[in-house]
Amino acid sequence: MSYVLNDAAAFADESADGFVAAHRNLVRRVRGGVARAAATPAGQVAVVIGGGSGHYPAFAGLVGPGLAHAAAMGNVFASPSAQQVFTVARTVATEAGVLLAYGNYAGDTLNFDQAQEQLLAEGIPCQTVRVTDDICSAPAAETEKRRGIAGDLAVFRVAGWAAEQGHDLEAVAALAARANERTRSIGLAFSGCTLPGAAEPLFTVPPGTMAVGMGIHGEPGIETVPMAPAREIAELLTSRILAERPGTAGSGRIGVIVNGLGSVKSEELFLLYGAISPLLEDAGFTIVDPEVGEYATSFEMAGVSLTVVWLDEELEQAWRSPAYTPAYRKGAVDIATAPTLAPDEAISDAIAVVAAPMEAAAAGLRALQAIDSIRQVIDREVDELGRLDAIAGDGDHGIGMQRGARAAAEAAAAASAVGAGAGSVLTQAGEAWADKAGGTSGALWGLALRAMGHQIGDAEAPSAAAVARAVSAAREAVQRAGKAEIGDKTLVDALVPFSQRLTELTSEGQGLAAAWGAAAATATAAANATADLVPRLGRARPHVEKSLGTPDPGAVSLALAVTAVGGVLDSSNLKEN
Repeated sequence: MSYVLNDAAAFADESADGFVAAHRNLVRRVRGGVARAAATPAGQVAVVIGGGSGHYPAFAGLVGPGLAHAAAMGNVFASPSAQQVFTVARTVATEAGVLLAYGNYAGDTLNFDQAQEQLLAEGIPCQTVRVTDDICSAPAAETEKRRGIAGDLAVFRVAGWAAEQGHDLEAVAALAARANERTRSIGLAFSGCTLPGAAEPLFTVPPGTMAVGMGIHGEPGIETVPMAPAREIAELLTSRILAERPGTAGSGRIGVIVNGLGSVKSEELFLLYGAISPLLEDAGFTIVDPEVGEYATSFEMAGVSLTVVWLDEELEQAWRSPAYTPAYRKGAVDIATAPTLAPDEAISDAIAVVAAPMEAAAAGLRALQAIDSIRQVIDREVDELGRLDAIAGDGDHGIGMQRGARAAAEAAAAASAVGAGAGSVLTQAGEAWADKAGGTSGALWGLALRAMGHQIGDAEAPSAAAVARAVSAAREAVQRAGKAEIGDKTLVDALVPFSQRLTELTSEGQGLAAAWGAAAATATAAANATADLVPRLGRARPHVEKSLGTPDPGAVSLALAVTAVGGVLDSSNLKEN
């Protein structure tokens, strides 16, 4: 649990502020994360890493010469928003472009990909490398679905070195991708971790056992085995890693990372490395500059992971190269040659909102009331949504939805206060939701609200049929971005039937309030039915047996939200045809 905090919702931001205050000679605060204190040298590719908070030294602690130029930082266990990634990357970009590198989680992929599109649209060259080192998160035949854990360090190190050598963007990306292809990790936990402000851990490990294959966001392990002495733990980790030796391994020289996940102390990690190293050497490998310590943590989780990087000549140069960051220092680096920059001034991305005609402004007020009803129901159900998510995921869905809904309600109120129509109210709410919530659900809810806002517009009060078309546009945007279909056990399982039913009823001439209420009942039934499904996407996918019998939290929150909106709709204030 977290002993030192003020407001759990502000934990990540306040921690980042303190981190920067402690390392002003190395990093500066920028909107959405942190960047090197010195500007990116002209002509050098900027390496931008990132992910959710709660994994220090990943990601902010790895910003500095020889490693990353900046880190986009999401809320606890939630990816940064697309706007955060874009803003951070734009801050450090040069004409040489930007490499985005991050762990392969659904929310990160969704938001970093959107940020890449924005960068390219502004004429900033950009490529991406996703870290996929965790061998327990998907089969060997599906390595593209694997997530990134402590192997992040190896890939980031290589990318940072390549950028420092003056390689162009294509070469930096290619070398980082090669490092990823040659990196394998496996972790195990002796206990779970607890989110700041939460009373219970995200998962527990039965006494006398170890959870093999857990994730750094609190995802449960894929199997539980009896607790064992260090030598047997070393044999388990080493044998499984070596069974995954890449076909491109080449020489017998390897980099090794023994990583602590939060509560396992340095002496224990050294003891474990002492048991691992002879096993690797007996298998014919030469260990080069091993790293033993904390590199990707999960709050107070008691656990360890082993990472092996199969080196070639160029990768070994990168692995052994100097670096100097707040949390990772190797060799000698001159950090006094470039002047430091001041923290970025706050940048507002708010779109100017203008007053709409009276009838449309009244619809904008109704949209605000709808958004605020979502905030209220999520505030009420936040713990239950987190409990559902923790069964097979990382347990942060309730908190993420709460952050997003609160930000959306605040933005909607500001837009409505100046007389905005429903389109602008929904668009502003969507922007705020995506930016403050981060993660997969934040990105998808942001897309949905923006799609509805763009479809409805501000010219007049929308008819029932117009609202149904807006919901259909939201459904299309969510499915296009998230790639989910009916049966994947996601929010789409509730959204699609809701949209279809709403369209059907409004096309028959039914008023919006009645049609919405009936469609919300359909969404609720569909959300409950996801208990009988097994996940095919997202973090719950490796834990199908755990999620069976439990409804999908994203589908449940969608059903709660549309039901709450139904309660505030009044057909007398809206056009019905």
